[in-house]
Amino acid sequence: MSAPLPNPEKRNTRTLLSLAMLATGMLCLAYAAVPLYQLFCQVTGFGGATTRAEMASTHTVERMITVRFDANTDVSLPWRFEPVQRSVNVKLGENSLIFYRAKNLSDVPVTGIASFNVTPLKTGGVFSKVACFCFDEQTLQPGEEVEMPVSFYIDPAMADDRTLADVKTITLSYTFYRAKAQSAAVAGPQTASGG
Repeated sequence: MSAPLPNPEKRNTRTLLSLAMLATGMLCLAYAAVPLYQLFCQVTGFGGATTRAEMASTHTVERMITVRFDANTDVSLPWRFEPVQRSVNVKLGENSLIFYRAKNLSDVPVTGIASFNVTPLKTGGVFSKVACFCFDEQTLQPGEEVEMPVSFYIDPAMADDRTLADVKTITLSYTFYRAKAQSAAVAGPQTASGG
């Protein structure tokens, strides 16, 4: 004779609790995925993400690298965005300070936020940013123009990395987007029909 089956109400309650816990766990993972991925990329240089340096470099190596600067603006952001200088030649470990310039071309305040990467992607682990404007919301008033600094160095350890021996040029690229909160406000409330 088989054991009696548990009460259907208890089974349903257990199933519901299990599904609720699974959904909560998935929500927590989804929420943590972006910062964890960003941290992983910054630590490893994966996907062209640069490393974050707590302080400036303390020594240099004679090997020279050309660092080029690229600027892009999403179509939803009415800004002109460009590097003040197109490139610099630096020694490995040399501390550098460059600027990007942004101007709000609209007649209303606009908030933007920038993302970045470096190419070749394999150089992300040696491109060390000490300070930059990335991931910080920037609000520009109508017609306002600002210069935004980027402080960086190329890790001197690059000289000893045979996988990077062929690299002569690194490109630091920024893309500015309209901040999400402002994008939602500009889009306005949506009706049930989507219009």
